[in-house]
Formats: sequence, structure tokens, C-alpha cells
Amino acid sequence: MLIEFALYLILGAFVGTLAGLLGVGGGLIIVPLLAAIFTAQGISPEIIMHLALGTSLASILATSISSVYSHHKHGAVIWSAAFKLSPGILIGAWCGALFASLLSSDILRPVFAVFELLVAAYMLWGVKLNAHHRTPSLLNFGLSGGVIGFISSLVGIGGGTMSVPWLIWHGNSIHKAIATSAALGFPIAFSGSLSYLIAGLSNPLLPDYSIGFIYLPALGGIIISSIFFAPVGAGLAHRLEVNKLKKIFALLLIALATYLLM
Repeated sequence: MLIEFALYLILGAFVGTLAGLLGVGGGLIIVPLLAAIFTAQGISPEIIMHLALGTSLASILATSISSVYSHHKHGAVIWSAAFKLSPGILIGAWCGALFASLLSSDILRPVFAVFELLVAAYMLWGVKLNAHHRTPSLLNFGLSGGVIGFISSLVGIGGGTMSVPWLIWHGNSIHKAIATSAALGFPIAFSGSLSYLIAGLSNPLLPDYSIGFIYLPALGGIIISSIFFAPVGAGLAHRLEVNKLKKIFALLLIALATYLLM
């Protein structure tokens, strides 16, 4: 148990830094690594992906709060956009988790892996986004928030891989997009993790120390370390060349997606 908790602490430090640095929320790393740890623990394969997804979203709650506070101190969060996207995100994230709970781990695993490969491909070869609709309508905000929330909850991420490009497309700088994405991670994580919790309450395959599809030892370890490391990443985001770091991150995603597919 101590070795497992140490692994969760290391995982939390890594994803906390990534959340602040790249605005990705850490779920793209948390989910496959939790799936690997859960497999080693002997947790039922039928719920491994559900447990990894729910725990990932729950951990992003703390990461998002810590990260967005650091970005807010730099004055980089576009709160008006965050508030307009949040209603759609809350509904979409709730529905995404409910839909995922109806699928088997054998289906969720390749779905997550393919999504991860798409994100990696975009980071490596994606076209440079230019500002388009600088003043999106409320309908645009609502529908976009719903799609971002649904997909994010389905794959257990904080939504940065979609909200950052969307914000850049609508005329915001990369740094403001990353900062605002960190704020959007909270409604995604809150609604999605609550939905995973409720959906898994009556599952007989859950391991000890679980509440629904949330595994508390993993959640605790990730939160403890990610809270301290998210501000580190947020500070680095204002001093480092983020685009170059994303290329390295993309290669890591390819490796993790390959592991899940195998």
C-alpha cells in the first residue's frame, strides 16, 4: 500500500506540473497510468477504465483550483468566457460520464487511446490557429461547452486539449487560453466526477476504499502532490516555450496510447 501511495504522489506531481504548464489537466497521463497501477493491484478488468476515468476527473478538481489561482494572479484568466462556457460544460460532462458508465472497459480503452493519438497528432502536426470569431454567440458558447464537457468526461480529462484551441480560435492568446482552460477544468471535473461517483455506487466489483468509480487512495495521493506542483507549472508557462514542450508531451501520449491498445 505504501509503494502504491508513493506512485500516486509521483503521478500527482507530474500531472500537477503539466496542468499548470500546458493547461491539459493531466487526465491524458493520469488515466493510462492509473489503469496500469490498477491492473497490477488486481482490480477487476471490467471496471478498471471506469475507476481510472472517475478518479482522474476527481483529482482534476484540486489541480484546477490550484492552477487557476496561479494564472489568476498573472491576470491571464478570461472569466467572462469561462462563465459563458460553464453551463454547457456542466451538462455535457454529466452526460459524458453517464454514457461512459454504460460502456465496458474493453470499449473505453481503445476509445481513450484513439483520442490520445489524435491529441498527439494535433500537437505534432496541427495547423496554426488564427483568430476567427472574436465574439461568439451565446448559442456557440452553450453548444461548444456541451461538446467539450461531454468528450472530456468520457475520456477523463480536464478539457484543455479542446478548450485551448477553441479559445485561440476565438481571438485569445495562447497564455490566456491556457489560463482560462485551467478554470474550465473545474466544472468539467466537478460534474463529471460526481456523475461517475453516482453511476458506480452499486457496482459489486469496486475495491475497498472506493466511492462509486472514484478510488480514494489514488485520489488522495494525486491531490496532495498536484496542489503543490500546479503553481510550479503555471509559473513556468509564462517563461518557457510551451509549443516545444508540447512536442515532447505528444511523444509521451503516443507511448501511453500504444500501451493501452496493446
